[in-house]
Amino acid sequence: MLPLRDTLRARRVPVVTWGIVILNVLVFFYELSLSPAGLEQMIRKYALLPSALSLQDASTWFPLLSHMFMHGGWVHFLSNMWILVIFGDNVEDRMGSFKYLVFYLVGGIAAALIQFFLTSDPTLPMVGASGAIAAVMGAYLLFFPWARVHTFIPVFIFPWFIQVPAVIFLGLWFVTQLFSGVLTLAPQTASAEGGVAWWAHIGGFAFGLVMAGVFASRKKPRTYADEYYPW
Repeated sequence: MLPLRDTLRARRVPVVTWGIVILNVLVFFYELSLSPAGLEQMIRKYALLPSALSLQDASTWFPLLSHMFMHGGWVHFLSNMWILVIFGDNVEDRMGSFKYLVFYLVGGIAAALIQFFLTSDPTLPMVGASGAIAAVMGAYLLFFPWARVHTFIPVFIFPWFIQVPAVIFLGLWFVTQLFSGVLTLAPQTASAEGGVAWWAHIGGFAFGLVMAGVFASRKKPRTYADEYYPW
């Protein structure tokens, strides 16, 4: 399933969401401009390498933050930014820009730490905003479970466009991530990880679902009529 947009319109310009997107764009195009040797050097310095991370050595902690703004290719980059634009604006609206920024960064770090403890290959560098964006998705599920998500589903060669409640779309997404993550825990199926940080996705989503309420604005939330559009 590919989400196209949701039915909620943010009341304010999501400056932090767009700022994060712009920063990711700048970093990604900088990566593209590098030679293979230069890119390798950048990955060594700023990607999160679980085997190099020491919780007792603060000098190894910066990649916990910097890895969130790097990506491993066009599909990785575009899919992450697309998801962030769809779900991030309303979460930012609900939290307020400053709290949302803190939530996004802490969620990304929490996701990376979950992957750190559960990864089957500690020598594989981690890059990407997926963990932080999974936290945003978890927050969206908590705040707006019945919002509609316009979704594209390919059925053989025929495109199928439907609206589904966020609770169904995000619930199915989480189940697929959890299934893939559990596969990586078994030694005989560890290769199923396939270079994807499944546990960062799972951990980020769980963080967002559990902790979003702590970051939510104390202002009176929108009424039901404000938040949801009919089918």
